[in-house]
Amino acid sequence: MIIQIYAFTDPDTACTAAALGVNHIGFIAGQYGIVNGELSFKQAREIVKSLPPGTASVALTMSDDINEILRMASEVTPDIIHVSTDPEQVGISAMQELRKHLQPNILLMKAIPVEDESSIEIAKQYASMSDFILLDSKHREYPGVGATGITHDWNISKQIVESISVPVILAGGLNAENVGIAIKKIRPAGVDSNTFTNRENSKVRKDLGKINKFIQAVVSSDHRLQGI
Repeated sequence: MIIQIYAFTDPDTACTAAALGVNHIGFIAGQYGIVNGELSFKQAREIVKSLPPGTASVALTMSDDINEILRMASEVTPDIIHVSTDPEQVGISAMQELRKHLQPNILLMKAIPVEDESSIEIAKQYASMSDFILLDSKHREYPGVGATGITHDWNISKQIVESISVPVILAGGLNAENVGIAIKKIRPAGVDSNTFTNRENSKVRKDLGKINKFIQAVVSSDHRLQGI
């Protein structure tokens, strides 16, 4: 089970989280004044360089400019690029262009908003040019997909997991209390946390204690599912 945590802003905290068991270290690559925790390409690169072998760096982009995303990929060199804009902002053809020009060792993750049954077809379309699909919640007052701290309809998420062949990472309001239920119901390839692994009264500083509790809840749930 992949454990993905957002959004780290410094190498020390990121490395400590990796040592605790976080598989995917996520951060915001690019300063556009859109979301919390945005880093310059140089700052993002420092996190990438600091991570231990076996830990994947995941650079979330809010850009809808393909050339800008490719520039970020070149300067930051993450393992995975997470395209978190609304689907129509970086559409099918744009994702195909990214795939065509991206370095072959960099994987693509596309965020899909889980809103209603139409999300199933959207996920199928993007799965053909993505290495991962991330299912997240959409709130009209927030830019892009995710970082809302709210859950969505897990029945739809379950249908998406069963309908596509690429790994699905489930996000959206997950915490140490509900992630086990989500894993049992949906059976995703991985789970993601942002809001509920932040420090109290902070949208950019991570709480290592909360991260550890989240990891333990995932590991415990994953073990219970083995053999079922």
